[in-house]
Amino acid sequence: MRRAVVLAALVIGCGSGSVAAQPLPGTKPLDLQGDLAKQMVEGIDRYLTKALAKAVPQRDAYWKLDYSSPAAYEKSVAPNRERLKTILGVVDTRLPPELEYVAQLNHSPLVAQGKAFKAYAVRWPVLPGVFGEGLYLEPHGPPKACVVAIPDADQTPEMIVGLVEGTARQAQFARVLAEQGCRVVVPTLINRDDKYSGNGRLGRFTNQTHREFIYRMSYEMGRHVIGYEVQRVLAVVDWFAKEQGHPPIGVYGYGEGGLIAQYCAALDPRITSTVVSTHFGGREHIDREPIYRNVWRLLKEFGDGGVLRLVLPRSFIVDRTPFELPPPPKARAGRGGAAPGDLGGYSLDSARQEIERIAKTLPPADQFPRKPIQMRTTAAETMAVFGKNLGLAPWKDDAAPAKVLRLHDPEARQRRQFEQLVDYTQKLMPDAVERRKRFVWDRLDTSSLDHFKKSQEPLRAYFHEHIIGKLPEPTVPLNPRTRLLYDTGKWKAYEVVLDVYEDVFAFGILCVPNDLKPGEKRPVVVCQHGLEGRPSDVVNPKVKTPYYNSFGSHLADQGFVVFAPQNPYIFKNEFRQTVRKANPLGLSLYSFIVRQHQRILEFLATLDFVDATRIAYYGLSYGGKVAMRIPAILEGYCLSICSGDFNEWIWKNITLDWPGSYMFTGEYEMYEFDLGNTFNYAEMAALIAPRPFMVERGHGDGVGLDEYVAFEYAKVRRLYARLGIADRTEIEFFVGGHECYLRGTVAFLRKHLHWPAAAPTP
Repeated sequence: MRRAVVLAALVIGCGSGSVAAQPLPGTKPLDLQGDLAKQMVEGIDRYLTKALAKAVPQRDAYWKLDYSSPAAYEKSVAPNRERLKTILGVVDTRLPPELEYVAQLNHSPLVAQGKAFKAYAVRWPVLPGVFGEGLYLEPHGPPKACVVAIPDADQTPEMIVGLVEGTARQAQFARVLAEQGCRVVVPTLINRDDKYSGNGRLGRFTNQTHREFIYRMSYEMGRHVIGYEVQRVLAVVDWFAKEQGHPPIGVYGYGEGGLIAQYCAALDPRITSTVVSTHFGGREHIDREPIYRNVWRLLKEFGDGGVLRLVLPRSFIVDRTPFELPPPPKARAGRGGAAPGDLGGYSLDSARQEIERIAKTLPPADQFPRKPIQMRTTAAETMAVFGKNLGLAPWKDDAAPAKVLRLHDPEARQRRQFEQLVDYTQKLMPDAVERRKRFVWDRLDTSSLDHFKKSQEPLRAYFHEHIIGKLPEPTVPLNPRTRLLYDTGKWKAYEVVLDVYEDVFAFGILCVPNDLKPGEKRPVVVCQHGLEGRPSDVVNPKVKTPYYNSFGSHLADQGFVVFAPQNPYIFKNEFRQTVRKANPLGLSLYSFIVRQHQRILEFLATLDFVDATRIAYYGLSYGGKVAMRIPAILEGYCLSICSGDFNEWIWKNITLDWPGSYMFTGEYEMYEFDLGNTFNYAEMAALIAPRPFMVERGHGDGVGLDEYVAFEYAKVRRLYARLGIADRTEIEFFVGGHECYLRGTVAFLRKHLHWPAAAPTP
């Protein structure tokens, strides 16, 4: 939901400037000026920039390295390797290895023939319904080595074999390896075009690259476009290794292929030598790279240096051959929504620094025998070192070009590769229902409320640590600062700022009833705005704001204490790029919102007119997303109301069969790693239970479909009924759209907050 009306004049009904500056009793004066929402987002960004830099030396804490022997070293890094597999999404069992010719009745698999090799169109099974596809170069004699030559995403296999024009001879590394007597397989990578990124049947298309399009849906399902391509390469390694006494196996990758090569080598010790061309280096600016390189918690434990640790003591070569940066597809009529990002940022110095940092942690070579980590600056140098490591004889590039017979259609091959991954990921969605059942519902003990609460705790801890991302406890005093904003006659409103960390603060508007009696403690409703919103949208006493219907003001008029926080999902890509910085550290925007709301709860509990046991949460739209996640973690909220957002959330994020899917929009920060296998909205509600929980849903609200909302809510209703507390949950459907309806929700608040004052119809 887009931001509603912003309060034009912040000081309403305040006499003089001195009155407006008055703080809430017991707090310090607030003297911050300017746009506090912008300062909040910028502060979170600064915090994350510092955290990315601090993460580099902190990564060593995740490694328990044993250099006493090669076997001991492999055992010591095994836990790290498994964690890397998980965050890359390399979690599915590959099919038995095989290599198949691709041919038609009038189209032979043999596509070219050179002096030293023949080139065939091939495919190989990887996962159910997913094949790798590309070229197989078979040397005329017995193979001296086996190599997967991985092109950049915007190169076809034919380019690096020299079968089409446009690729410099020295860049045809697949051909060079075949002419040296290697058995070579060249896979097709998903490219950076946007031709198929959408749904023609719905008329919905985007300018997301094919890689981003697959990234979005797979990330939500605990997979990754990187992981899928690693699987395709390792399926070739499986085929190479199937032969007893097979020659040594190497991988050589260029551009995006270099990224895939380094991960393949890190995950599979059968690979004896690796070339990473135009990729390896420091990753602290990963937020500037294309979003399809976003890997959850990658920089918390690994970085490229950590990946290198998993390759040791095997051969690893980094080179910096020229790499032309292809521009991403532009937004245009009928196509938009792609995340920003470019392929720059890698340099020889960056690669050298990353290598040197890891090298400093290694014992002497006589204590830990290993192949040297090498850097090269030309393709010829790189090929010479790589060939030597694979046992190849010195070689001169003087062979005549291979004779091309008939090439297969690369566009049709690209489409097959793309659609196979899309179909595979879409099929993960219905299967995830059973996985979530095993992960959450089968672990919940509904035999009694006490047993239920105890069984929730491991799930709540997992949700906070592994899905939301857990920041440390606040490190600075609460330090509340306030200033009077306006006085309506019924209640006064104060701006409130609370410290969370250095650079990070919480901000909101507190509405305090004027008719408080001495010693009286009132219930509080924390009223949350949506995307691009502000607290003034929620507590505007002069205007009935669109969507929100000034629901905070309405509740304050009923005598509730109201707090309207500023959440940091504002300023479009500015806040989304903070998410790009957060994810590689295993954090999300909600990581900060959790701690901000923790401080809000702490502050409210200090007020002598607040009953800390009766603090409720009510959020619309993006505020409804918070209503599902934050009370699931913070038990200080005694109830939660999700308005205009409750959904079959996993389906909404990745389906291609509904125009309202986030697959077609610009909210690229929406995706949460592996959420599909762990917590849909019903499972989040299971962490809110047994506290009261309500859903508010307009029949005409375009954020979802009634059928899917009701389907997901039915699981929540069943849980509350099994616990014997069915009266603590409700859903209200109403004739209307994306708005706070303020009928059933106000009654729900009065009932469960034990506040009997009548609520007139707004």
